[in-house]
Amino acid sequence: MSSSPWGHHGWGRHGGCAHWRPFEVAAVVIGFFIFWPIGLALLLLKLWGRSFGYEGDLFSFAAEQGAKVKSAFGDAARESGRGWAGPSFMRSTGNVAFDEWREGELARLEEERRKLAEAEREFAEHIAELRRAKDKDEFESFMRARKGNA
Repeated sequence: MSSSPWGHHGWGRHGGCAHWRPFEVAAVVIGFFIFWPIGLALLLLKLWGRSFGYEGDLFSFAAEQGAKVKSAFGDAARESGRGWAGPSFMRSTGNVAFDEWREGELARLEEERRKLAEAEREFAEHIAELRRAKDKDEFESFMRARKGNA
């Protein structure tokens, strides 16, 4: 038995800090580099996993904890009598006429969104063409001035 006040939680079998795999160290360092709360979250997640005696890597621990939460959420949804069927605008209300009207309105809105995206693309192409024409005019002006000086 170890006489350490820390017990075996967080400390490896070799007396040093818990075994960190190279990709875990890299993930924490990159996390701190990109946005320090990400690095801190990864570090705390690793330490939290070790406090539960988990010997796997950081990502396996996170995946297992996520699966537990998802399972608990699914159990709660089943107990409430209905599972989560997607966003509220996708669920049936039980009224066929309303559901058909809603589907029609959503289709109309999607068509409007598509038209707006197309107009935005056309406008971007128009602006790009104007910039090309302006650049060409400026270049030709430069070339005429250069010939005039020569």
